[in-house]
Amino acid sequence: MIAPLIKGLILGVILSISVGPVIFAIIKQSINNGHKAGYFFVAGVSASDILLVLVCNFFTSLFTTALNHRTFIAVAGSAFLVAVGIYTLFFKKVHTDESNNIVDKKFRKRDLLAIFFSGFFMNILNPAVFIFWFAWTAAILADSQTAVHPIEYRTIVFGTCLAFVLFSDLLKVMLAGKLRPKLTPGNLHLINKISGLILIGFGIALCWGILTYGNKIG
Repeated sequence: MIAPLIKGLILGVILSISVGPVIFAIIKQSINNGHKAGYFFVAGVSASDILLVLVCNFFTSLFTTALNHRTFIAVAGSAFLVAVGIYTLFFKKVHTDESNNIVDKKFRKRDLLAIFFSGFFMNILNPAVFIFWFAWTAAILADSQTAVHPIEYRTIVFGTCLAFVLFSDLLKVMLAGKLRPKLTPGNLHLINKISGLILIGFGIALCWGILTYGNKIG
């Protein structure tokens, strides 16, 4: 079935290149803390996407209820982004050795779990992600009705989309990891400052957008 495969790839490209806080957070996490942290963050993002796809397809009423509370979700998401941004901007430390070289932080299991959930909540608390999955799930559900095997059709579309997005996020981690050894502590400190400002900016813009235009959506 070529058609659902192509549609899944198109959806994956749209979602993977969408400019949002998650892209910057993946790069920031990978540059600051290395591959392992980046992979756990991406795993959290991917888990939230999978959950949203499942809820969209099998618990439509639950998803619609959540969408009706998008203002609350947006405010919670904004607060989360601003909090992460403030921490990154003012409190994030660059770990160095005695020669002032950047060293990898030793992560405990709970640290990696915290990174996983930071990716999960950063993605799932973004109303734009909710609207994306709601709109496209409705379109794919309608489209699949003309297919010989509707369930297989939807499985291929969403499976291809999720796999492509996961692959592109892992690629971002790998590219950021290659850049990391070339950075000095001063460079990394500057990146933290810029990343913090970007996350705060996204948080404020998200809150302003949903409070200003939220009632006009849907």
